[in-house]
Amino acid sequence: MPFDGHEPASPEPVLPRYGERSLAEVLPALMAALGLPGGQDGIVIPPVRAAGLLLIDGLGARLLDRYAADAPFLSSLPDAGPLTAGFPSSTSTSLTSLGTGTVPGHHGMVGITMRVGSGRRARLLHTLHWTGVGQKPPVDLRGDFPPEGVQSGPTALERAAAAGVGVTVVSARRFENSGLTRAALRGGRFRGVMALGDLAAEMITSLNAPGRRLCYGYHADLDALGHDHGPGSLPWRMQLGAVDRLAALVAENLPSDAVLAVTGDHGMMTVDRKVDIDTTPDLMRGVDLVGGDARARLVYARSGAADDVFATWREVLGDGALVLPSAQAVADGLFGPVASRVANRLGDVVVVARGGTALTRTQVEPGLAALIGQHGGLTPDEQWVPLRLAHNA
Repeated sequence: MPFDGHEPASPEPVLPRYGERSLAEVLPALMAALGLPGGQDGIVIPPVRAAGLLLIDGLGARLLDRYAADAPFLSSLPDAGPLTAGFPSSTSTSLTSLGTGTVPGHHGMVGITMRVGSGRRARLLHTLHWTGVGQKPPVDLRGDFPPEGVQSGPTALERAAAAGVGVTVVSARRFENSGLTRAALRGGRFRGVMALGDLAAEMITSLNAPGRRLCYGYHADLDALGHDHGPGSLPWRMQLGAVDRLAALVAENLPSDAVLAVTGDHGMMTVDRKVDIDTTPDLMRGVDLVGGDARARLVYARSGAADDVFATWREVLGDGALVLPSAQAVADGLFGPVASRVANRLGDVVVVARGGTALTRTQVEPGLAALIGQHGGLTPDEQWVPLRLAHNA
């Protein structure tokens, strides 16, 4: 069925639409609009000289539709979405899919926490902070596991820069040289900012510079308020209004031969049931490591225990989660085609929370366990993200 610009009516779960309408197709589409090869048929953007991409962390398509009155500018823009975030619908995975133009099974950033290394070197890597998990103080793993090795493929920004496009990354100063930036968004010039004002100013300056330009801008605070207060809460809605004005400022100052694309890395939902893995002994029986996040878990079984672990998790969680052997998750297309170097990171059992369930770890991840708003799963609220396009003709 041809895509008609409206979100399809789809029951849970929403499977990623890789190669067609997912986050991995956004930068290739913008690069095609700049005259570079590699665009696909799923997203078509008319030719431009300069292209801006504003990524609002936590901006789900359903949330934007639900609270359109709080974001009148974004809601008025032509809608080229919605897109699926991919699996898991979490920041590290989504930003890497966006930044590389490839699926999780290819780029290998398959969870907020995931197993890297093998044998005695195997450990959980926290891909947002690039540290070990459950260690105090946290141990920086950029030396042991260089981001350029964990995600070794070229980024879309590197490809654009190599083709002669002026590339700029505009994000918070603390993210310069972070593990995730190096893995997912390396390439081009990094411009560190402090607030909405200089984020808008840096994007406007970049897009108005001469020659072909590609500018990526990132804003994190909507996601943070959704986690702490819940998506749709008054603080979240106030922040959505600020984000709306940010997008409007950039769009109002676009040159006539430029486009601004606005999207999110995932949506979010409020959880109403928490299952604590750390205090449920059955869930840790036969388990070596538990990765992922509260809505999408990667379970790494001890040698010979995978079948028992699968059966136990399915029995304990019941209707609260979709529990799959990792081979089944791969066959179902959750990660897209999986490269051999990535397969070890998926674990033995993939667990996707259903409904309002969160699979928390109060001892190992107390901060994450306490959050009201969560994401990572396959519900429509988590999966669908917008793609709004602005021109200043």
